[in-house]
Amino acid sequence: MNEIRHIRKTLFAVSQSDFAAILGVAQSTVSRWEGGVAPSLEEMRAIRSAAFEREIVWNDSYFFQIPKQAAE
Repeated sequence: MNEIRHIRKTLFAVSQSDFAAILGVAQSTVSRWEGGVAPSLEEMRAIRSAAFEREIVWNDSYFFQIPKQAAE
């Protein structure tokens, strides 16, 4: 599982389509991120803001590394 997929599935607990709607991007954009294309800095800021709005415990390291307990 890559980092963006972890963020979407574990932290937000939504489908690709729902995650895309939350962020105002196309579902194909989320698919590309999960396929290995890194989101832009602006897109990462949007993900972080969406997490804060939903009161999701957030750490910017989620963009770069899946927490060990979640990776197991």
